[in-house]
Amino acid sequence: MAIATVNPATGQIVRAFEPMAADGIETALARADAAFDKYRHTTFDRRAAWLRAAADLLERDLDRYAALMTLEMGKPVKQAIAEVQKCALVCRYYAERGAEFLADEAISTAATHSFISYQPIGAVLAVMPWNFPFWQVFRFAAPNLMAGNVGLLKHASNVPQCALAIADILREAGFPEGAFQTLLVGASQVEAILSDPRVKAATLTGSEPAGASLAAAAGKQIKKTVLELGGSDPFVVLASANLKAAAAKGTTARMLNSGQSCIAAKRFIVVEPVADEFQQLLVEQFARLQVGDPTLMSTDVGPLATASIMDELDAQVSATVAAGATILIGGKPDEHPGNYYPPTILCDIPPDTPAATEEFFGPVALLHRVPDFDAAMKLANATPLGLGASVWTGDYRERERAIAELDVGAVFVNELVKSDPRLPFGGTKRSGYGRELSREGIREFVNLKTIWIA
Repeated sequence: MAIATVNPATGQIVRAFEPMAADGIETALARADAAFDKYRHTTFDRRAAWLRAAADLLERDLDRYAALMTLEMGKPVKQAIAEVQKCALVCRYYAERGAEFLADEAISTAATHSFISYQPIGAVLAVMPWNFPFWQVFRFAAPNLMAGNVGLLKHASNVPQCALAIADILREAGFPEGAFQTLLVGASQVEAILSDPRVKAATLTGSEPAGASLAAAAGKQIKKTVLELGGSDPFVVLASANLKAAAAKGTTARMLNSGQSCIAAKRFIVVEPVADEFQQLLVEQFARLQVGDPTLMSTDVGPLATASIMDELDAQVSATVAAGATILIGGKPDEHPGNYYPPTILCDIPPDTPAATEEFFGPVALLHRVPDFDAAMKLANATPLGLGASVWTGDYRERERAIAELDVGAVFVNELVKSDPRLPFGGTKRSGYGRELSREGIREFVNLKTIWIA
């Protein structure tokens, strides 16, 4: 895939870039290596000041960065604004808490003094996706820069201007030359970069095949990885739930980023006693959504990021409907220019269809009816993916059972699944491993060094 900005609302190529050649990559790796030798010795106070400056810059140029995201991958601009604000939040969070998270931890032993020291490891490669082009990068960059590591960003090929803008922000904030670099490279160049001994670890947010490829390449080099991959998140509605609130939040959860989110609510699992009412409420909510120009604040659902994503989603829906599923709303791509797909709800989904076995990455909700709580839990877990789950109930016992039984990385009760800098984020099963954010996230790429003083 070419490295280029293609406006998904029009299909027009805005700007194209040449991938970095081998000599450019070598220069970047040498610069990162040299930068780490000095950067690792900077104080937490200095790094925190630079992170706060980055937050200030994000907020100062909020509209410009939001517009850039909307241009490159079609995110509705009001959601893009919120994304930039969240990036500023994570910078300030680690500026405030990073030193505490990485402070030496005393352990009582037979030694005069023994403790754990959390020390930086070097250059970390981040392979990041297009769907949250600022947030995904800053939730990697903020903790790792605070920890004393240096960052190398290989961003998705359809958001090159976002990738370059992020590097500019961190440079303007005061981070030393080489502390964070954007590499405009293709996917075929990643393994060679990861194999270089100056790169110590890697993190990837993306598809399951991309994660498996990165992990295999890192495994050959005995290098640590953190993976955040796909999700087929269940949104479970039980009989005691507030149905109006569940339908409203469920719509937001499914339509975030025009449905292109790993933690979006994808499978709506509703117990039979309330299924008719919830279905009606969900259809009403979907019908109110405004689809159109993502640069308008009134738009709820913009274009999908690429034509291939729209075509794949349409093929999944068509195959499921051909096998017997029912369309409650939507179901066909819009005819006007751009990668637009309407808010869609499918029900009566047969087993062994795409809707029953695959992740749908777009504004399509898959509605399943089940007889009771036990059946809801069984269906919720009947997937190789395990990123997050949302459970709607007013019953304490159901809540506690759901928390214990759902095989996912995060359970949100009476709320949509979302990432928060204060809480660890990551999945189970084929949704990946390791954690981002919170204390656990900043400790993923440090050396937990044991110190014993006799």
